[in-house]
Amino acid sequence: MSLVNLLGGLRRLLRRRHVHIDNCVFRLHWLVTSSLLVAFSLLVSARQYVGDPIECVPPTSDFPMDVLNTYCWIHSTFTMPTALDKRVGLDVPHPGVDNSSGAERRYTAYYQWVAFALFFQAVLFYIPYYLWKNWEGGLLEVITLGMHVAIMEEKDRTHKKRVLTDYLHRHMRHHRLYALKYIFCEFLSFANVVGQMFFMDKFLGGEFWNYGVQVVKFTLTDQEERRDPMIYVFPRMTKCVFHSFGSSGDVQRHDSLCILPLNVVNEKVYVFLWFWFVGLLALTTVVFVGRLVILAVPKLRFQVLKSRSPLLNSEDLRTLARFADAGDAFLFYMLAQNLDPLVYKEVVADLTVVMNQKSSEDRSPLNAI
Repeated sequence: MSLVNLLGGLRRLLRRRHVHIDNCVFRLHWLVTSSLLVAFSLLVSARQYVGDPIECVPPTSDFPMDVLNTYCWIHSTFTMPTALDKRVGLDVPHPGVDNSSGAERRYTAYYQWVAFALFFQAVLFYIPYYLWKNWEGGLLEVITLGMHVAIMEEKDRTHKKRVLTDYLHRHMRHHRLYALKYIFCEFLSFANVVGQMFFMDKFLGGEFWNYGVQVVKFTLTDQEERRDPMIYVFPRMTKCVFHSFGSSGDVQRHDSLCILPLNVVNEKVYVFLWFWFVGLLALTTVVFVGRLVILAVPKLRFQVLKSRSPLLNSEDLRTLARFADAGDAFLFYMLAQNLDPLVYKEVVADLTVVMNQKSSEDRSPLNAI
C-alpha cells in the first residue's frame, strides 16, 4: 500500500460527516455565542485567579496588605457617583473616588461573579439546540447520509434516492410537529437573547441597556468634555473601608484605595457583548418572523425553496405545493442544505412523478367502482 493511499484512507476516516439540522442563525446562538462566552469566561477566570484581581493601598506601611486585599475583595468596594463629574487631579484623585463620608455609594460586587455569569450564559445558549437535537432524533442524518456529494456509484445513488423518495412519499403531511418543534426552539433562542440582556442589565446594576450607546457617544465627544461610561460601570479605582481594633481597644476606620485591574478586561468584554447581542437579537427577530410568514403563506413556501435550490424544475415545485403542507416545506428546506443540488433536484423530480401517478390512480374510474 502506497503512502498516498494510506493518507487518503486516513483522511476519509477522519472526515466528519456532518448533517446540518438547523440554519446559520441558529448556529450563531448555540455554537458561536456559546463558544465566545466560554472563551470570555476562561479569560476572566485566568485574569482573576492567576494574577491579583485587586490591589489596595494600605493606610500605613506596617498594615497587613494581604488581609486588606482579601477583605476588600470579599466584601466589595465602592465608588461615589457624585465624584464622577468632578475634575480629576483637582477635586478628586480618581474618577468616582472622593473623601466625603456622607456621599452616595455605589458598590461593585459583581466582578467576583463575572466568570461564573458568562459560563452560565453559555449553557443557556446551548439549551435550545440540545432540545432540538434530541427532538430531531437524527432523522435528517438517516435519510440523507452519503448524498451530500454529487459523485457516487450509480447503483448506490439510485438506491439511496429511492429510499429517500419512498420516505417522503409515505410520510407526506406528517412533518408538522417536526417543524413546530424547530420553530419552538428558534423562539427559545430569541427569548434567551432577550432574557439574557435583561439579566446582564440587572447584573451590572441597570447599566447594560445603554452601555454600548454611551460608549459610542464617549468616542464621538470632545476629549475635554467627555465622561467615560466604562469607568462608571467598571471602575478601575475604588474605595474600601476596613475597621479594626486600635491599641486602646477602640474601633478604628481605615480608608483605602483599591485598583481593580480585572475591570479593564471586563469593560472590553461587555462592550463586545452589547454589540454582539444587539446584532444577534436583530438578526434572530428577522429570521424568526420571516420563517413564520413563509410557513403561514403557502405561495411563499416553495418560492423560498426555489431560491435555495435554483436547479429545481418549476413544474415540480408546483406539484409539491399541491401535495405538501408547511411541515413538509420545512423538511424540504432542510434537505436542500444537506443534499448535493443535483441529487436534490433528482429526488424532487422522482417524488413528483410518484405523487402524480398516485393522484392519477386515485382519480381513475376503476377505483370509483
